[in-house]
Amino acid sequence: MLKYVKLSKKPKTFRTFTGLTIEEFDDLYTKIETKCLQYETKRLYREDRKRAVGAGRKFKLDLIDRLLMLMVYYRLYITYCLSGFLFDLDQSNVCRNIKHIEPLVKACIPLPERVYKKTRRTGDIDELLEYFPEMKVFIDATEQEIPRPKNKRRRKNYYSGKKKRHTVKTQIMVNKKGVILHKTRYVNGKKHDYTLFKKKPPPPLHPNVEVGMDLGYLGAEKDNPNLKVNIPVKKKKGKELSKKDKRHNKRLRKERVVVEHTIGRMKKFGIMGNAFRNRLKRYDNMVSIVSGLVNFRLMNCQDGFDLSTFIG
Repeated sequence: MLKYVKLSKKPKTFRTFTGLTIEEFDDLYTKIETKCLQYETKRLYREDRKRAVGAGRKFKLDLIDRLLMLMVYYRLYITYCLSGFLFDLDQSNVCRNIKHIEPLVKACIPLPERVYKKTRRTGDIDELLEYFPEMKVFIDATEQEIPRPKNKRRRKNYYSGKKKRHTVKTQIMVNKKGVILHKTRYVNGKKHDYTLFKKKPPPPLHPNVEVGMDLGYLGAEKDNPNLKVNIPVKKKKGKELSKKDKRHNKRLRKERVVVEHTIGRMKKFGIMGNAFRNRLKRYDNMVSIVSGLVNFRLMNCQDGFDLSTFIG
């Protein structure tokens, strides 16, 4: 049976299984433990509860092992059947445990919406530069494969011509350090990146903040005059780019790579890197948790961030 006490004796294996170091996991668990009583009280004494408090099934695992099970599930994206075998539970209990602890985890990590909300309250330029280093942000979209839909119309809508498979697409906005400041709800994979941008534009930004994009967003600078857009110069048919344009594109590529690295960090969690097997109604919730975990790791190793300000 897999337990925290046993797995924590092997730091490398622990990080492989959870995506967090033991120190990061302990830090997260401490925050969750302090909120657990308040969360459980709210859950047990809700108005629509039909059973008396104290009735119902009890959790077989301790809180720390339930957190470990969630992290192993998100990192390795194994089946509920295998999770149940590892933690000595049946499949329905694995599902119930994960669904119960997800809101608690969300309350203790810096979700993109909380980080952005904090940036809107910044008063002076020094405070603004903490969230927008060099006054720059970068936007890009990421796709994830889903099982082939049974419905013919959904098959057509979710088929991505770029990936040659059925996908869903999410757009993220990151700062110069890779912290995720904003993410959109998912759309079907058929939509082009710029169509997604027009349908779900980024939240209001300071007028001096520059927004870096790739050529998938060609036209954004003309359609959004109030937005300070920085986009590569597209090569015209039969012509070569000037040296100035090549230098511009190269400089932007070097800066924009941060958003690609952030997407890579998100996809290291198997729940975003592999084909998504869960119901799509849970997709946005899972992407939020993964984004928050990526932010949690980045902010933990960077100066100037007080994680307590981002806890819900």
